[in-house]
Amino acid sequence: MTRKKVKLAFITNDSARKATLKKRKQGLMKKVSELSTLCGIDICTIIYSPYESQPEVWPDNRGVHRVLAQFKRMPEMEQSKKMVNQESFIRQRIAKASEQLKKQHKENREKEITLVMYQCLTGEGIQNLMMPDLNDLGWLLDQNLKEINKRIDELKKTTAPPPPPQQVAPPRPHVPTGNLYMQEQKSTVDLTMDAMQRPQWFTDWTNNPSDHQQMNSFGHGDEIMLPFCENNHNTMWSNAFFP
Repeated sequence: MTRKKVKLAFITNDSARKATLKKRKQGLMKKVSELSTLCGIDICTIIYSPYESQPEVWPDNRGVHRVLAQFKRMPEMEQSKKMVNQESFIRQRIAKASEQLKKQHKENREKEITLVMYQCLTGEGIQNLMMPDLNDLGWLLDQNLKEINKRIDELKKTTAPPPPPQQVAPPRPHVPTGNLYMQEQKSTVDLTMDAMQRPQWFTDWTNNPSDHQQMNSFGHGDEIMLPFCENNHNTMWSNAFFP
């Protein structure tokens, strides 16, 4: 369960004030001890209370005197550099609150002028504007334009230029490799079949070229192979039909 925020004001109830002092004092002593141990610094506390006759100190009297003596040896400018009393503390709080209020006024004014800008885009809200409002509206428009131009420049830097168009080579003509292969296979098969169908005498004749000159017949009896010319051709056919 979270602890609710405590109002920093004087506790009017005497018993509640006494109980709060006791509880907070113990917590303060514990934090001082932890700070001295963790950071290795010289520190002391002196607490006066209306409920006790003697002040309560930490860590002890000797430690308090040692820290006070070290503080007094410092120059006066260093002693009062960060020292504040109740009045100066309150003044610091007031100045800080004033800065926060000024910042909040500026944010509210910017949101108000932004709303007016959107109304002007629809053709409304510009009739009743005063000179300070127009000045603020112009300033807001300039800021928005600067942001837009900045964003455009960032996008131009991050966006890579398009690659140059590549030249496409013309398509190569289609070569029907499969059909050529089939034609070659078919030609080979035809030659093989022709060789198988040749007569035996033609095979013997091609295998023995030395017998070409001695061979006077064409394998059909004793007929003489005549030279292939026109006279012989006519003579052969005239003898055949007119003996």
